[in-house]
Amino acid sequence: MEKMEVQKAEISDLEIIKNIGRLTFFETFAEVNTEADMNTYLDKSFSDEKLKEELLDPNSEFYFVLDDEKVIGYLKINFGSSQTEQKDKNSLEIERIYVLKEYHGKKVGQVLYDCALKIAKEKQVEFVWLGVWEKNPRAISFYTKNGFEAFDKHVFVLGTDEQTDIMMKLTL
Repeated sequence: MEKMEVQKAEISDLEIIKNIGRLTFFETFAEVNTEADMNTYLDKSFSDEKLKEELLDPNSEFYFVLDDEKVIGYLKINFGSSQTEQKDKNSLEIERIYVLKEYHGKKVGQVLYDCALKIAKEKQVEFVWLGVWEKNPRAISFYTKNGFEAFDKHVFVLGTDEQTDIMMKLTL
């Protein structure tokens, strides 16, 4: 791998976000969810309309990580009223960090996480938070290693399946 580069996504990157988003989510969760639930979630969460709305939202930002100009993962962060739950003006939500399966274990997630943390510090928020599926030990371990602590749980609906996310936060 060459030096990884992080780049902020713009509205013109909608197709790239849609493709990397659908692919990484599918790679991560298809084995443990039904095809119908996966299709429902992917069609809803990665539709052109939904992504356009998110990309144009001034309180949400997307970032790509590139390896030799190939998009290999992405980050989505939210502030203020665009956060999915903790709508605290003094916090930043990491909504998504997803990396192509072939790049797992190569520090790509850490590069995206470091980008989110840098932005959180620039915006002088008090804490960073996120929700992570209780059956995703790899992600839970990653966030724990980075100093996050569980503080609550919430329901995440994937298609028709209600799943439990562990809410974790890091005080800055």
